Amino acid sequence: MKELPASQAFRLLEPGPIVLVTTVGNGKPNIMTMGFHMMIQHDPPLIGCIIGPWDHSYGTLKTTGECVIAIPTVDLAEVVVDIGNCSGDTVDKFGRFGLTPQPAGDVKAPLIKECLANIECKMADTRLVEEHNLFILEARRIWINPGREERRTLHHRGDGSFTVDGDVLDLRERMVKWRHLQH
Repeated sequence: MKELPASQAFRLLEPGPIVLVTTVGNGKPNIMTMGFHMMIQHDPPLIGCIIGPWDHSYGTLKTTGECVIAIPTVDLAEVVVDIGNCSGDTVDKFGRFGLTPQPAGDVKAPLIKECLANIECKMADTRLVEEHNLFILEARRIWINPGREERRTLHHRGDGSFTVDGDVLDLRERMVKWRHLQH
């Protein structure tokens, strides 16, 4: 065994696909790339997201209390990385990267048409924002793009490299204790 610094734990426990977060501040939509997020519970569906004050979206999310978490696919990989390398305070990211904003149902933040799925979220708990930059969001509505041919998502390995989803291993029949969640 070779020891790694404890600070690299995130590279082994990456929580899920890289996502795009949209917000609207002062009437201007923005997109940021986010890799640090996690499901917290099923009912109500709570999602924990790390967005720090160094991100332009931080202030907007704190002020508005709402956003959309969009799930891009592998064909958008370079766009996803490029979105994360510029700031919404100086760049119209929808325009620069050719993404299409679509109206959401319950929040002002737009859905991203080119993404596989979009989750409308509202702030559920702000107690950990100041100390840990941890926003607790409640998923309110989910939109799936059924016409999207590419369905593989990206998983950041913490060093600029990514793993891409591949084969699906279906073990739903064995998940007897959690069957009620498979609807």
